[in-house]
Amino acid sequence: MSTLTLSGITKSFADNDILKGIDLQAHEGEFIALVGPSGCGKSTLLRIVAGLEQATTGSVRVAGREVTALAPAERNVAMVFQSYALYPHLTAGQNIAVPLAMRQLSRLGRLPLIGALAPGQKAIRKEIQAKVREMARSLMIEHLIDRKPGQMSGGQRQRVALARAMVRRPALFLMDEPLSNLDAHLRVHARTEIVDLHRRAGVPTLYVTHDQAEALSMADRVAVMIGGRLLQLAPPQQIYADPRHIEVARFIGQPRINSLASRVTEEGMVRFGPAALSPAAALRAGTAVTLAIRPEHLRVLPRQTGVETGGLPGQVERLEFLGSEVIVSVRLDGMGETLLAKLAPAEAAPLATGQPVGLLPEADHLLVFDEAGHRIDAMPVLAQLRENAHG
Repeated sequence: MSTLTLSGITKSFADNDILKGIDLQAHEGEFIALVGPSGCGKSTLLRIVAGLEQATTGSVRVAGREVTALAPAERNVAMVFQSYALYPHLTAGQNIAVPLAMRQLSRLGRLPLIGALAPGQKAIRKEIQAKVREMARSLMIEHLIDRKPGQMSGGQRQRVALARAMVRRPALFLMDEPLSNLDAHLRVHARTEIVDLHRRAGVPTLYVTHDQAEALSMADRVAVMIGGRLLQLAPPQQIYADPRHIEVARFIGQPRINSLASRVTEEGMVRFGPAALSPAAALRAGTAVTLAIRPEHLRVLPRQTGVETGGLPGQVERLEFLGSEVIVSVRLDGMGETLLAKLAPAEAAPLATGQPVGLLPEADHLLVFDEAGHRIDAMPVLAQLRENAHG
């Protein structure tokens, strides 16, 4: 069974700790996207799995086999690089055939002119060519077989790189930002293509990207890495709606999540305008917390209506029209904070820059985090105010 298990992976360069104890398991046929800001260690982790870097501590197991000390060629993993790493002097067919030739042909059999004459190599070469043709057909690049990389578009080179990775039937796929060199239109199409290829192959895939839209739309589970730590590994919907750390909440989601510093009241509550939350764990009065809410869970009301229902008073700073939605920036009175609300165009139509408004949060979607950034589970206790606001 093809699986990947990473246990206690650390990596340090001199005094710089790049990875700080990564534990991760990818199940058979699972697509995991590693996402995080530049420099968080995701590409380093991928290179450790591939054997291109050695972990300082920890172990790597592929298909139940300990591979931590093995060379890349002995791990049976295939990697697709950001640059595609195609040999410019070889045709697409020859590039795809490289991993098969390295594994199946003798050193003499790999030589371009006399290799076919070496004993027993002719039949192997014929078998390799058949596999290359089959893979090229499945990726619809058979017409590119005789072209060199310089004669192909970015999307075509990407397919050739994928074909080269898949043709050897590896136990694990590793992809390091393979779509970053494509234009936006082609990138969206390529996402679907990669997911389809992954499902056909049926082996675990680790996919590194800084693009959260790619991660959320492609992966079975998303691994959010910040500062060399794996902060959360969960399905895309859970990562978005139920982040367990404030840094995960801030990194995932466009536009950014709103956050406000707050404190626990004498009654043991956390307040956000008209909404009050009761933390599951008892917290001392005055304890510092952070409140967060997604822009789509903030209502923008006329000032009088908003204030009457307990909303936070503010002024519209900016309206950003994005076609199917409008992002409204509201600066809160007396707080110096600007919050973002996501509205449908019809809801935003009456609004104008400088207009006084009231912001009303949907209490069910308020998130509370402690001083260390960890999520505190909490329950809304003033539902009546929400109901009145909607009425």
